[in-house]
Amino acid sequence: MRALFIGGTGTISSAITRKLAKDPSWELWLINRGNRADTVPENVHQIVCDINDEDAVKKALEGMTFDCIGEFIGFTVDQVERDFRLFKDITKQYIYISSASAYQKPAASYIITEGTALSNPYWEYSRNKIACEQYLMERYREDGFPVTIVRPSHTYDERSIPLGVHGKNGSWQVVKRMMDGKPVIIHGDGESLWHLTFNDDFANGYTALMGNRHAIGEAFQITGDEVLTWNQIYQTIADALGVELKAYHVSSELLTALGPDYDFEGSLTGDKAVSVAFDNSKIKRLAPDLKTNVPFHKGVRIALNYILDHKECRKEDPEFDKWCDKVIENIENMKKNF
Repeated sequence: MRALFIGGTGTISSAITRKLAKDPSWELWLINRGNRADTVPENVHQIVCDINDEDAVKKALEGMTFDCIGEFIGFTVDQVERDFRLFKDITKQYIYISSASAYQKPAASYIITEGTALSNPYWEYSRNKIACEQYLMERYREDGFPVTIVRPSHTYDERSIPLGVHGKNGSWQVVKRMMDGKPVIIHGDGESLWHLTFNDDFANGYTALMGNRHAIGEAFQITGDEVLTWNQIYQTIADALGVELKAYHVSSELLTALGPDYDFEGSLTGDKAVSVAFDNSKIKRLAPDLKTNVPFHKGVRIALNYILDHKECRKEDPEFDKWCDKVIENIENMKKNF
């Protein structure tokens, strides 16, 4: 079978690419800008092209057909409209990566299934994903476009540490604050529930959908089964570093007010601040062996070892560091002067 990935080297897709590269039943092609070509396995074919250049893409794929096309970098409706034009006649399946953040906020129940309503007034990213899903399902119903929707939650890989509150350069500055003995900000009281999924585990669920007729016209959430509080997540990171966790709890509402440049309303109120427990029974009907092989206490060590060995993953963020200090200092002053 032949597959084409739009992207293929990102946090989610890189693990799927590696998995398929070892599977003799699949021939895998990637179409991207070639920015991480050194990470692509030798037996994976790469087309270096801008997906937005439709004429160039048509020329590159001329005469080719696919059993599955996976879209990993589609965030807005115009992008999936482009995909429909490009791929409607050349694939037996189109898998779109949406987001579990698209589920209703606040949710009627903390137990989330694929039937949970889609509505997120707090995060434009999520609303765009909802709109993409709606468009694609219209194409399925009206045109027979063979769509499968996948909703990941917080998937991570060896290149970053999953956190609730961080700056624009990712997780390293928070890790560095822990190593330096400084307090780190945790949203709310840190007791909301959350799922973390290592990308190798996610790949096992995703590949079970590829070429599977039972997946056409359906949506599936794929997450790890391990449920942790944010306090447990941060404590696990500190344990892996061998340092004391100096947790500093700040409400999501106050973080949103104090840090408008970081869009905490979307990423916290619209996502991470809400307790979730994902019911994965639907995906497990098609992938009965799916389970959490890399729990967080192992995954975080894999990530830390990689980050500490690769300088390019350690992006300093002095602006965010100063912002954290300022938030903590002002809250402490308010307590003293109240």
